[in-house]
Amino acid sequence: MSVHFSSKTCEWSTPQDLFNDLNSVFEFRTDLCATPENAKCEDYFTKRDNGLARLWSGSCWLNPPYGREIGAWVRKAAESAIDGWATVVCLLPARTDTAWWHDYVIPFGEITFLRGRLRFGGAKNSAPFPSAIVVFRPRWTQPQKARRG
Repeated sequence: MSVHFSSKTCEWSTPQDLFNDLNSVFEFRTDLCATPENAKCEDYFTKRDNGLARLWSGSCWLNPPYGREIGAWVRKAAESAIDGWATVVCLLPARTDTAWWHDYVIPFGEITFLRGRLRFGGAKNSAPFPSAIVVFRPRWTQPQKARRG
């Protein structure tokens, strides 16, 4: 398990209790970035499926690889919501100093910082970084008309 807390991997398995709590609210349809062993939904995309090239729709769960490509995943999450196709709930490292955080999370996401450090995938130790849940929801371009009484 020590490989999960080093730069040797960028894949961190979602803690089941955290997923269950969020799933009870969002009723996820698709896990956008998974392996057959750690998929949280019946429908899921693996590395081989290339989730970044797929259309994301409905209520989606995303725990992306935390390496250099994370910005592309966060951008796709924001764009999928902006385009009105998906609500994407993301488990992200709280890297508030990164370009992807400032370009996509702050302007388009609903951010909840998690207290303490998560313990990923049954690991012995907690993660060496803080985490956040970021929700990207569809934004409708037409304002709702006010009802008159």
